[in-house]
Parts: sequence; C-alpha cells; structure tokens
Amino acid sequence: MRRQDWDAAMERIQPIGLDSALAELFSNPAGADVTDQAVPVVRTLSDVAPERVAWLWPGYLPAGKLVVIDGDPSCGKSTLTTDLAARCSTGSPWPDGTASNGPADVLLLSAEDGLGDTIVPRLLAAGADLTRVHALLEVPQLGDDGAVRLVPPSLPRDIPILRDLVVRHQVRLVVIDVLMAYLNGKVDSHRDQDVRGVLHQLAAMAETTGCTLVLIRHLSKAGGGSPLYRGGGSIGIIGAARAAFIVGRDPDDQDRRVFAVTKLNIAIEPPTLAYRLISDDTHGCARVEWESEPVTGMTAEHLLRSPADAEERGERDQAAAWLADYLTEQGGEASATDVFREAARAGWSRDQIKRAKTAAGASSVKSGLRGGWVWRLGPDDEGSTKGAKGAGSHGVLPSAPSALPSQTCTVCGQPLAAAVISDGFTTCPTCEATR
Repeated sequence: MRRQDWDAAMERIQPIGLDSALAELFSNPAGADVTDQAVPVVRTLSDVAPERVAWLWPGYLPAGKLVVIDGDPSCGKSTLTTDLAARCSTGSPWPDGTASNGPADVLLLSAEDGLGDTIVPRLLAAGADLTRVHALLEVPQLGDDGAVRLVPPSLPRDIPILRDLVVRHQVRLVVIDVLMAYLNGKVDSHRDQDVRGVLHQLAAMAETTGCTLVLIRHLSKAGGGSPLYRGGGSIGIIGAARAAFIVGRDPDDQDRRVFAVTKLNIAIEPPTLAYRLISDDTHGCARVEWESEPVTGMTAEHLLRSPADAEERGERDQAAAWLADYLTEQGGEASATDVFREAARAGWSRDQIKRAKTAAGASSVKSGLRGGWVWRLGPDDEGSTKGAKGAGSHGVLPSAPSALPSQTCTVCGQPLAAAVISDGFTTCPTCEATR
C-alpha cells in the first residue's frame, strides 16, 4: 500500500471510528481503496496468450529464469561462469556453437574470488568486454545508530538493489557465486520454506527483468546419490530453478571437465559438454577451452560415482560371474550350502555372494518339504517358497506352506520352515546362521 493510500484510509477512519469503518469496508469493498490488496488475483487461462521460452543460451540458459550450477570446489565452476560472462559481454557464440543474440551486460556477485587478481584476469583471458561486466561489492545499510555503512549484499534484503542494477544496465546475465554466502543469517539454507521464500523473490525479479540468474552451489559431502540431491542446502533450491547443471571431472580423465544437465523442465535436455582448463600465461590464470563435439554416454550420474561405488560394483560383477559359472557347472542349480562353501573356497564371503545373486540372474527356491534351499539360474516364477520346477532328478517334493513372519531368518531374511533345530538353537538352511 502506498503512503498516500494509508493516509487517506486513516482520514476516513478517524471521524467515524474503527468499527464503523470496518463495516463500511466490507459492505462496499469495491469503493474502498484499502481493500485493493485483499482481493485475490485470478486469471482465466483462456485469457492468457501462450508464449515460447526465451533463451540467453538456447537449450541451456533460459532467459528470465533461475539456473543452478553445482560442483565441487576447484572443479572449474567459477572459471566456467566467467567464460559464459565473457561470451555474453561480447556476443560471441556459445560453447556449443549456437549464435548469440548480441552483446549484453553482466552482473557478478562473487564472495570467494578477488576482482583484481582472479576475476578480471579470467575475464581478459576469456576475451570479455570489461565495459559490460559489473560487480556488486557492497550496499549502503542504515545502522541502529543512524549512521550509513557499506556492507556486503544480503538476500533477500538487497533484491530490490539487484533489480535496480539489472534494469539500469540492461543486464541479461546475473551470476551469484556462491549462493549460500549471500543468504541472510536468518535464512536456514537447509529449511525448504526459508530458501523458497528467497528464491521466489529472485525468480520474480528474473522474470520481470528478463535476465538469466545463475546460482552457484558447492556439492554436499555425501557421496553418490541422485544429482538432484547433491547440491548444498535444501532441495527447494533446485526445485525453484528451471534449469540445473553439474560440473565435475571426467572419471576417466581427471584433466577433463564435464558440464551435464541435472534438471530442465521447460525443454528437452541438452547434450553434455566437456572442456579443459588451459593455462593463460599472458594473464596468469586458467581459461576454458571447450571441446567441439558433445559428450556421448556421460551423464550427471556418471560424474557423481565415487571410486568406492565403482569398486563395489566391480567386486559384485566379479562375484556374479563366478556364481553364474559355478551354477552352470552344476547343471544350473546347487544347494545354498554348497554355494556358500564353494564361494568361501574361491575367496567370496556370504554377503558378497548374496549381493551377487541377482546380478548373476540366479534365484533361490525351496527344495521340498524337509529339504534346504536351492540356488538356480533364472528367475523364480512361482515365488521363493514354491518347489523347484523340473527338478525330478533331485527328488524335489512340493513345498511346505510359507513360514510365518516370525519364522524368518534375521540375517538373510529367508523363511525358517526347514531350519535345523538342535539343543534349542535354530540354524538357517540358507545362510547357516544360528540363533
């Protein structure tokens, strides 16, 4: 509400009293200025003209939207965004060769890199037009003592200042590096409601001005997992973004960086790109050298695979290969006891061989009423508690009814219907665990 509207409302209330004013307000809301902001905004979609998505970098950076770029420290995120800023400032083609719409201004907020010794040399190495690149360093803030001081920008407090700068310089690309460094101390970056409140205001600013707003994040310390959940802070951050990417080292070539999409809900996902950081002796820094062709067979998930993940998968695959060979040699099936015994002789633990069972294409079936469990190549079409089909040569009888939940092995999870009971102890026929 504007100040003059408030004053006019107060002039109406004072002569007649608050109760009378409220009665008049709700009896004639159309004629009362003070109710303007209380009316919900509803639009019938037949009145909305369809629009095409506008792009800064076609297929990668949508105009008027939030974009998130995630990556570990030292993987080249800031150098990459510096390269993009330089291309925007000069109107040079984008990394995939797509033509630019012409030179435009860029606004940088950098909490980790110095202007003189890092950002400017990188921009020069990338061929930027420095007259079109601006950096927001400090903003005026009125202190409790009435004195005005210059302080670092803070979000959401200084979003109006960002908007004014974007409009004044006709900025088309804003880079906030890193987002967490600019969030107000009262904003919990891990609380979804907090971050969505800030990002809603940033998204509104981007939409009204048409600028692309890139938010940089570090990856969390948790290894593996979906790329959508690996960025620092709340999932609401990537939820508010219309596009998101991850920057990481190629697992097979540590000098090669990969730029892969993790989210894009306004268009089809673009190809993965790769680049290398090349030393620029003239400016004493690194610059980006993009590969001319897209990367095939490389996704964001590939970049997050830790060496431990790869080692575990390799171990499982080797165990699965041994298990498949062993069962084949045994005519396609063998008792669980024999499998575990021979696996131990080959150097595989019970846990390793059980994890490898599915990968080997094997299943376990009950061998008769009093028999043990059999591991067989191929799926178990009738369930793990049914008798083994076509196993007449083994004298297999129809299976016993399924065991109750309380009759389940706490180690391997298999039913204990045919468990061996001795001296008060129960031995599982599958994993031979005793309780």
